[in-house]
Amino acid sequence: MNERVVLRLRVGAEQAHYGGGLVDGAFVLKLFGDAATELLIRLDGDEGLFRAYSSVDFLAPVHAGDFLEIEAEIAQIGRTSRQMRFEARRVIGSLGGSAARLLEPPEVVARATGTCVVPAERQRPRA
Repeated sequence: MNERVVLRLRVGAEQAHYGGGLVDGAFVLKLFGDAATELLIRLDGDEGLFRAYSSVDFLAPVHAGDFLEIEAEIAQIGRTSRQMRFEARRVIGSLGGSAARLLEPPEVVARATGTCVVPAERQRPRA
């Protein structure tokens, strides 16, 4: 399956919950959920429901001021289930204040796999 989406955003100061501008992992999971929702709308014409994560790995801290790129792709399609893979990459890292650095290559900060469900009666595949 080739269906994938990419979201890119700046992590705002309002997301920092810990000292040093550190952002909690739940914020990255929310972004994975947003990417999953877009995939489901593209595939099924419905937002569906996130059923479960089968794995989540937080690999590096995220800070306010970082720019993240979230990639999600469909790994497998069942009758009502859609298995997905997610990856969050830091493409710009905050250095504090107004300083930042472009990361080449981007740094992977989290990966996950999960399953979403779209009931058959709600599926409206695109033409």
